[in-house]
Amino acid sequence: MDDLTALAERHMAQARTDPHGRSSHLFLHDGPLRQSVIALVEGESLDEHNAPPAAGLHVLQGRVRVTVKDGGEEELTAGQVHAVPRERHGMTALEDSVVVLTTVTGADWPGRADSAG
Repeated sequence: MDDLTALAERHMAQARTDPHGRSSHLFLHDGPLRQSVIALVEGESLDEHNAPPAAGLHVLQGRVRVTVKDGGEEELTAGQVHAVPRERHGMTALEDSVVVLTTVTGADWPGRADSAG
């Protein structure tokens, strides 16, 4: 079991010394489910990238802006949880921030009730 508070503190400290101002760690990997802690110092971004089949973002510390390719954006603050857009998107830290990204990398896995087969 991981301690999210300790992970957030450790990765924020690492992000502050990293030349790119970020640090991340995949702390849960169970079949198609993944959870990662991502720390970004103020002003740093994750460039636009494709979305997984399903994902959510939980802001543990700070404030981030999630942007989508059509120019839309959503600002999230500590404590908020938001579905990740199912289109190309990016994220910028508006202040030193730590988030938990939860993703589902595939929708067809053994044991799923509506899975074919």
